Amino acid sequence: MRLTDYLDKGASLGTNAPCLRFGEQTLDYGEVQKLSYDVAAALARSGVEPGDKVAVLSSNDPIAFATVFGISRAGAVWCPINPRNAAAENQELLDLFDCTALIYKSSYESLAAEILPQLPKLKTLVCLDKRTELAASFDEWISAEAAGVEAERPPVDDLIMLVGTGGTTGKPKGVMLSQHNLETMSALTLMSYPFAPRPVYLALAPLTHAAGVLAMPVLTMGGVIDILATADLEVFLDTIEKRRVTHTFLPPTLIYMLLGHPRLDDTDLSSLQCFWYGAAPMSTSRLAEALQRIGPMAQLFGQSEAPMMISTMSTQDHYRADGSVATERLSSAGRPSPLVTVAIMAEDGSLLPAGERGEVVVRSSLVMAGYYKNPEATADVGRFRWHHTGDIAYLDAENFLYIVDRAKDVIISGGFNVYSAEVEQALMQHSAIRDCGVVGLPDEKWGEQVTAVVELQPDAELDTAELIAFVKQRIGSVKAPKEVIVWPDLPRSKLGKVLKNEIKATLLDPKPSP
Repeated sequence: MRLTDYLDKGASLGTNAPCLRFGEQTLDYGEVQKLSYDVAAALARSGVEPGDKVAVLSSNDPIAFATVFGISRAGAVWCPINPRNAAAENQELLDLFDCTALIYKSSYESLAAEILPQLPKLKTLVCLDKRTELAASFDEWISAEAAGVEAERPPVDDLIMLVGTGGTTGKPKGVMLSQHNLETMSALTLMSYPFAPRPVYLALAPLTHAAGVLAMPVLTMGGVIDILATADLEVFLDTIEKRRVTHTFLPPTLIYMLLGHPRLDDTDLSSLQCFWYGAAPMSTSRLAEALQRIGPMAQLFGQSEAPMMISTMSTQDHYRADGSVATERLSSAGRPSPLVTVAIMAEDGSLLPAGERGEVVVRSSLVMAGYYKNPEATADVGRFRWHHTGDIAYLDAENFLYIVDRAKDVIISGGFNVYSAEVEQALMQHSAIRDCGVVGLPDEKWGEQVTAVVELQPDAELDTAELIAFVKQRIGSVKAPKEVIVWPDLPRSKLGKVLKNEIKATLLDPKPSP
């Protein structure tokens, strides 16, 4: 399936049905289809050929998202670019991807002007909301004479998306996602979670990431995508109640903030069928609270290279047969998805039995085609003919997957492996802790010292010695932090994930901490 097939499937259920909503603005399926043909024709007029790479740089916006289907209809490849990236990172990605066209919002004009001189391959620039010094306006671009232009063209291969991995662990890589990858992901979504006809999906998280690809299976059901431009939890709660939202996704950091919102318990959330969480480990104590106060939570675990659905935990799996919360499995990432084979691998390539810890490896049509123009990295991540995720985990006797750390984040203290995620789970059980990051710092005695940097709940006070004793009581003295440092704000990625590499770099730097 091409991206246009998801849209056209929804349109086949009624072109007058709402498709994309943004506040009081609504585009029905027929209007989004027309936009996709207009964009495809304009791309062809601009010299974009099938297989060419077209980038979209925008905050959450219905027209920006609609252009994605026009890119697909033109046989081109969608390159979502996160506007929260630094200019240098976006320049590097656009160059790496060989982008020939960029569609952007005027609020990013200065960024576009800064990077354009270093991007000679970029020939076509279009501004979504007005004419600028750099670009034609979107309305002018799509309304130009299109006589003789073939709008819908077949792609040259299976490539449908190029996604940047980000540069936090070195140079960014381009993940090549195929039509088959997204088809598998969409099938797994529809298999694994509850969907009634015409779902209402609320997209607050960036459409450049999980929120965007999760929209595709919703479209096949003829659903509507309600789009929020900013992470305003007041508007988020209002929209759930007003629009009778059935599905949404938030990373844990925003869920923690939602649990602290004064209006949460007074908002009617009864329409929710599936509240997805993912993109980072979630505190089990906060998850138990969310299950009580929000309702049907559902987890998904994946990565850019195997999007979203390596393992899933359904709404039902969060509860025992008697209806009580299944606290014993809340720290798991669910079970491997039906179309995915998951194993735990030792460093020598041998597969480990249940209960033993090693790297999560995957085989599935969910797994990417490879890294764009990077055969060495593609070969490395595919060692032993398995896709290597870089996550350390174990499978229990019931086949639930427990992620204990990223391979690069394991702390070796006193000869023992300490998994930072386990320490973080213990810290998050303390009522004063809003969020945290655990890292290993060089230590003459221990080799590495377990160090916790914590962010407190509003108005909370903390006795760090008491917190260390609290953690020791739960996971023992070896794993408990030797030092706890309080920061007002933790560094986070564009998806809200705590950046432990930045925490560690700051702690090792002689300059004062934040």
